[in-house]
Amino acid sequence: MARYTGPKTRIARKFGEPIYGPDKVLAKRTNPPGQHGASRKKTSEYGIQLREKQKAKYTYGVLEKQFRNMFEKAAKKKGITGEILLQMLECRLDNVVYRLGIGKTRDAARQLVNHKHIVVDGEVVGIPSYQVKPGQLVGVRERSKSLEVIADSLAGFNHSKYPWFEWDEASKTGKMLHVPERADIPETGLRTGSQVPRPACFRRGICREALRRNHTSAGNCCLKEKYACSCGWLCGSR
Repeated sequence: MARYTGPKTRIARKFGEPIYGPDKVLAKRTNPPGQHGASRKKTSEYGIQLREKQKAKYTYGVLEKQFRNMFEKAAKKKGITGEILLQMLECRLDNVVYRLGIGKTRDAARQLVNHKHIVVDGEVVGIPSYQVKPGQLVGVRERSKSLEVIADSLAGFNHSKYPWFEWDEASKTGKMLHVPERADIPETGLRTGSQVPRPACFRRGICREALRRNHTSAGNCCLKEKYACSCGWLCGSR
């Protein structure tokens, strides 16, 4: 599966946040990258929404096409589409391995999955995008438990900070108790509709994305979460 392999500090400077973990360069140079990074003008409403979507995409290590496909699947389910999308991202196997502390970063967790060091319900799974379901057991393969990189990552890790997981130290196995709620997800930074002004297309009542998704009316669109699609918003349902 394709993944982002470009400069990570540049992405961190773009958002002004340590997207990929502690970054000493970001601490010294907080302005956005590029020749005119320090003198950029005010961001538009669409730019705000695009920024939030890109932030989630880079945080979970998902490229644009895969992110869009996940959004389409989330849009078909009942509930708030934006919240369902974040829950689907949280249930990715590489993210679960990271949350359990088996990998220090999501990139490290993804590599462990790709190299067949992780088992789900006793079966080896090498697909980072595999969707873990509540009740499933995710652990380290028996012959991989002695790996130094895994031991170092688990040493001193606080498993209680993610309440939707249960960890068994003896078997190095974690169990997903339930899908996390939006409020439980710590670092996505995606803001809800009440925190960001609605776009002009919404106020004029001509939101094309709302019409395309068969909402009650464009003027009464239920855009409660955000996605940078045709109108720049994550389209959800009440």
